[in-house]
Amino acid sequence: MSIDPSSIPNFGGQPEPEPAGPSGPVLPDQDLVKQLLEQMELKYVVDEEGDLAAPWEQFRTYFMFRGEEEQQVFSVRTFYDRPHGIEVKPQLLEVIDDWNRRTLWPKVYSHTNDDGTVRLIGEAQMLIGTGVSLEHFVSSTVSWVRASIEFDRWLIEQLGLETDAESGDDEKPGDDEV
Repeated sequence: MSIDPSSIPNFGGQPEPEPAGPSGPVLPDQDLVKQLLEQMELKYVVDEEGDLAAPWEQFRTYFMFRGEEEQQVFSVRTFYDRPHGIEVKPQLLEVIDDWNRRTLWPKVYSHTNDDGTVRLIGEAQMLIGTGVSLEHFVSSTVSWVRASIEFDRWLIEQLGLETDAESGDDEKPGDDEV
């Protein structure tokens, strides 16, 4: 199965063309995601656990398949690398609660490390075990990537973090290692 390059939505806000491909359900796999990332001109790596990851300057987005057969789930999970001190966790929780109320994805939550630093994680999931339409899979994956980028920009604005916001380096993944 392949994705028609004209079907890949761009990141510039243009209307999204219809994908050409199978009319029935498809079972997405890692090769399909690689093809989609390549057509979106996003660099990616495969980590030591076999998951695909697109690294940006301040975050990494993983594309993972979990579960067995009819219960298989496709998950797009973004790990935001910017560390926050434990003292600002109440403010972070208030901000991410606001995001989660206003948006469908990614749903964002916090993780506190043993050293007291707080990091944020965003996630969206799709049940794919019985197959999904190619159009739905492509548009959802692209939307989730866009939303992950948008969350980082939004967080910078909400918290008044000017670092990284002006550089514009978060548009596409770079050569950062995961």
